[in-house]
Amino acid sequence: MSSSNARTGRRRATSSPSWSRGWASDGPAPARRRPARAHRSLGPRGPHAARARERRAEPDLRRADPPLERARGSPDRHAAPGRRAGGDRGPQGARAADHPYVPVEDNLPPQRLSRIVETAGAALTLTAATIAALAPAGAPAAPAPRPAPGRRAPETPYYIMFTSGSTGEPKGVVITHGCLEAFLNWMQVEQALPEGEVFLNQAPYSFDLSIMDTYLALVSGGTIVSVTRHDVAQPKQRHAAFARSGLTVWVSTPSFAQLCLVQRRFAPALLPRLHRFLFCGEMLPHGVAAQLLDRFPEAVVWNTYGPTEATVATTSIRIDREVLTRHSPLPIGYPMPGTRVTVVDEGGRELPSGERGEIVIAGPNVSPGYLRRPDLNARAFFALDGQRAYHTGDWGRLRDGLLFCEGRMDSQIKLHGHRVELGDIESNLRALPGIADAVVLPILWEGRPDALSAFVVMTERGTEPDFDLGNRLRDQLSRRLPVYMLPRQFSFLEKFPLNANGKADRKKLAENLA
Repeated sequence: MSSSNARTGRRRATSSPSWSRGWASDGPAPARRRPARAHRSLGPRGPHAARARERRAEPDLRRADPPLERARGSPDRHAAPGRRAGGDRGPQGARAADHPYVPVEDNLPPQRLSRIVETAGAALTLTAATIAALAPAGAPAAPAPRPAPGRRAPETPYYIMFTSGSTGEPKGVVITHGCLEAFLNWMQVEQALPEGEVFLNQAPYSFDLSIMDTYLALVSGGTIVSVTRHDVAQPKQRHAAFARSGLTVWVSTPSFAQLCLVQRRFAPALLPRLHRFLFCGEMLPHGVAAQLLDRFPEAVVWNTYGPTEATVATTSIRIDREVLTRHSPLPIGYPMPGTRVTVVDEGGRELPSGERGEIVIAGPNVSPGYLRRPDLNARAFFALDGQRAYHTGDWGRLRDGLLFCEGRMDSQIKLHGHRVELGDIESNLRALPGIADAVVLPILWEGRPDALSAFVVMTERGTEPDFDLGNRLRDQLSRRLPVYMLPRQFSFLEKFPLNANGKADRKKLAENLA
């Protein structure tokens, strides 16, 4: 069974590129903590970043198809790291020069970062330091280069988001202008956000949840308030930042809200203007939604769902008291206008309402595919009723047009909002000297992944204590993987228990985590 904008009372998103016009606005952005800059408000260094891009060899954009080939041929943007001051000017400069960008984090291991840059074919790497060097302090701002007249072709690549890959190689999801336009038009209409909103930016730019807060602020004339990694780790500093923020729209993973709810100060007295919560990136627990409605009775809570391959989110639902009473676990909503969400069996046949199968998404927000990975594209992407479609790999079921997600079908998990392929970590563990085999499993807390545990078989086990050996392996692994993919605990075995197929018995290993 499929669902296609089944919810009544929805206003259909306009097809006009209103968000794109917002980029090219001549008016100034609101002067708040970090105003979402329009095209001519890139700040003193954004235009220089754009001009640096223009000085490079230009790609041949006359080719209309396929978009993945053009993404390969064009000098992609390797954007500014993290959320340092000026870090958002890299993507804006890339956009002004009419080139896609690749957001990455500054704390990635060099080996992984180099692999992403190589895979993307990035002709220019921008960091906060290199952007600053383009326009020394005190230098006058150069006029921002204007985009070429006319509307961009929908298939033009806009950004490339790299995610964890099961083979140990990160994979680049190409998001086109049309994909982003479909997402933003939908969110603008559904959320009806007025000018002047103040958005929380919790996610790093390399996590596509950041697209929701950053671009909604851009198209609505809003302001972005970011929390740093240090803010997340220090409750007092985090609350001080909140008290100064004037936040009105909260955008984060449910895990971050759950972290904040531990402190009783997280209440309207701290955030008196906050009136809306938008969640994406992982499952929203029933208890978290209930606590938020109790703690912030004047605010609305929205749950959204979608993989990176479908441009941030595809379904949504407002979680109110009635939904909390009727459903546990919570639904992930109804599809955005113009898309189709269906649940299929192993043969790709649609299942009737209530039956469990794989969630499939089709629509203008679906990516054309992974960069330079025709093997993965053939398995994950296909055409459904004339639209691009994507096999999400998520278990789900539909009830009366309302979608419910029931976890991953493979070894991919969501860990504090980050999409993590357990096979990626296992491949990198096996690449370390002295390791014969490795299995990585999630440690669950209240039914959700909270941390990672690695089970390791060494080629030769010396006398080094398990604690010291685990720390040493974690240190070696940190040079290959980002921090959120590092196991919290290590267990060392002489051999793995095997299942009937002769493979490592993951269920048996998981019993050690109970």
